[in-house]
Formats: sequence, structure tokens, C-alpha cells
Amino acid sequence: MSNTTVVETHPNVLSTTAILGDKIVNRAGENLGKIEEIMLDLEKGRVAYAILSFGGVMGMGEKLYVVPFEALKLDGTREHFTLDVDKDRMKNAPSFDKNNLPQASDRTWGAEVYKFYGYKPYWQ
Repeated sequence: MSNTTVVETHPNVLSTTAILGDKIVNRAGENLGKIEEIMLDLEKGRVAYAILSFGGVMGMGEKLYVVPFEALKLDGTREHFTLDVDKDRMKNAPSFDKNNLPQASDRTWGAEVYKFYGYKPYWQ
């Protein structure tokens, strides 16, 4: 009789369509929203941010939050991403509404986003 060991591997490359709409939870398992958009830094050739939707009721009052992509960790079951932020703190995270988009290419603004989540901006 042979023993079979199953090793689960995680993809290191995913298409944007594979992650758009993915659920985001914190370590406590609280829902922090879902991935709405991925922002690319064309100059540096990398993913800069994920845009998350969070809050509101039935789409009303929902805000969009900018999160450094490296702050999102893919869950081992590939069912969701984890963001290490308390739900109450998330309410104070850099955000915007759909009708008032930020200038995502502004490095000063981007540095504030990275600082909020405790990451050093990759361009510095």
C-alpha cells in the first residue's frame, strides 16, 4: 500500500478576470468587500493597487478603497484574499466615490496609501 501526499500549490500568475470580484476578508474573517479593479503602473511594469468596494447597502453609499496589491494575501483555498486590517480601521482608509476618482498616478497620494497600510511604496 502506498501513501500519497497531496501538495497544494498556489498560482503565482493569475489573470485579472480570475480575481476581479474576489472577496476580501480580514484575519477575523470579517468581510472587507471585493476587488473591483486592478491598477497597473505602466512605468514600473507592475500591479500598483487593487480597488476594493466596501460599505453601503445594496450598492448605495458604497465607497471604493485603494489598497497596495502586496497587502492582499491569497487564501490557501483560493476562495478569497486576506487583508490584515481591522474593519473599523478600514472605514478610515484612503477612499473615494465612483464619481470622484483620485489621481492614481500621483506618487505623493500613492505614498500616503502605502503608509496607511504599513508598506513602503515600491517606487521609493
